[in-house]
Amino acid sequence: MTTLPIIKQPIHKAHLPFLMYISITSALGGFLWGFDAIVISGTIDTVKAQFTLSSFTEGLFVSSGLAGAVVGSALAGWLSDRFGRSRNLILAAALLLISAFGSGFSSSIWQLIISRWIGGLGVGISAMVCPLYISEISPAHLRGRLVTVFQFAITIGIMVALLNNVALHRFAQYMAERVHEDTFLKWFLVDETWRAMFATELIPGAIFLGLVLTLPESPRWLIKSGIKEPANKILKRIFIQDAEQEYMEIQKTIAQEDASRKRFIDVFAPRYRKILFVAVALAVFAQFSGINVVFYYGKSLLKDAGLKPDSALSGAAVIGFFNMIFTIIAMWLVDKIGRCKLMQIGTIGAIVCLVAIGAMFSGSSTILIIFMCGFVACFAFSLGPIKFIFASEIFPTNIRSHAMSIVLLSMWLVDTLVGQFFPILRDSIGTSATFFFFAGILIPQIFIVWKVMPETAGKSLEEIESWYN
Repeated sequence: MTTLPIIKQPIHKAHLPFLMYISITSALGGFLWGFDAIVISGTIDTVKAQFTLSSFTEGLFVSSGLAGAVVGSALAGWLSDRFGRSRNLILAAALLLISAFGSGFSSSIWQLIISRWIGGLGVGISAMVCPLYISEISPAHLRGRLVTVFQFAITIGIMVALLNNVALHRFAQYMAERVHEDTFLKWFLVDETWRAMFATELIPGAIFLGLVLTLPESPRWLIKSGIKEPANKILKRIFIQDAEQEYMEIQKTIAQEDASRKRFIDVFAPRYRKILFVAVALAVFAQFSGINVVFYYGKSLLKDAGLKPDSALSGAAVIGFFNMIFTIIAMWLVDKIGRCKLMQIGTIGAIVCLVAIGAMFSGSSTILIIFMCGFVACFAFSLGPIKFIFASEIFPTNIRSHAMSIVLLSMWLVDTLVGQFFPILRDSIGTSATFFFFAGILIPQIFIVWKVMPETAGKSLEEIESWYN
């Protein structure tokens, strides 16, 4: 592990309201990602029963959004370079709205799968553009925390989706005993509650779309595109006294970049290969840890472990709460003690908890929930946020969007594989063995972080970019 000194760079307090507004607004894309990904956990059993799904079709239903995210993240680099960061946030919001409506009113499993796929497109775009946008607009000493706002928004989205599922499930039980007429609301909220679970995303989706219309463009993208005056105005709102110096540094850095390095293929140039490997490895290991299995199939797993449906939903919500709390801890620590140290602690903790989940799966359901919470906690303060922070800051401006697309594409491909094949693994080798498998996959990450990953905390994007010269 390469250790670099953390440099404290002061910032005027008057900048913070503007920075927090743009960070929170753009991070709402993360909220929708978390909500869209996890709301499905409350629908799997009922959709599976209603449409008589096989293990393969069940996996296809769960992974359809992830498959859309693969395509979205593959396109996001080109789209963000061609049209800018903020416009692509608008596109992502629109796609998520279409998906929420289509999912809630699908008449067949294939319409539902297509609607989920469209939402995945929006998630894939926002997953790349949101942290990239926040990273490019943030001062160096706040960048880690502000990018972590995106991960925190994901955890809030997960938590809200889990609570939404619990509330709608209990409301449906309450209304089923009192309403017997065949009405639209009875069909939508009681008979097929899964529709309401999906359609609820229309509310945050509309808010996100309205707010992203007010966001300024990334000043680095504007300068790179030759649109200098608007970039200068945005920088003055962030830095005030230091805006001119920041403008000159960005302009100088971009001017020094080799024009031939703007092609996608140049991401794989020898001087970038090692760092691209690290960024991709962090994303792949994080998703191969089984985090999405815990969230997507959390209710089903807890039911298999002996909990009643109501208790399983509540247990999943408790797990989501731990995810949210420990992401807050990550926001506090990531710029204080650095990315590498947090990643090492979290990886080792996650491995221990995954082994315990596998060992205790057929035992006490209470202990199982405790270790699931422990695993999610370790993920939330390390593997979850740091993969986004590192990928959004380690690459030079001229390849950053393309490199992030590769990182996010790798992440979504792994997510799709895990979502598709977990039901098959569960039914063939068993749930316990599957979690032992996840634990084993994480072991190489310890050595990658220790020996290869550079520390970026406290470094400006321009300073990090100078490492490649």
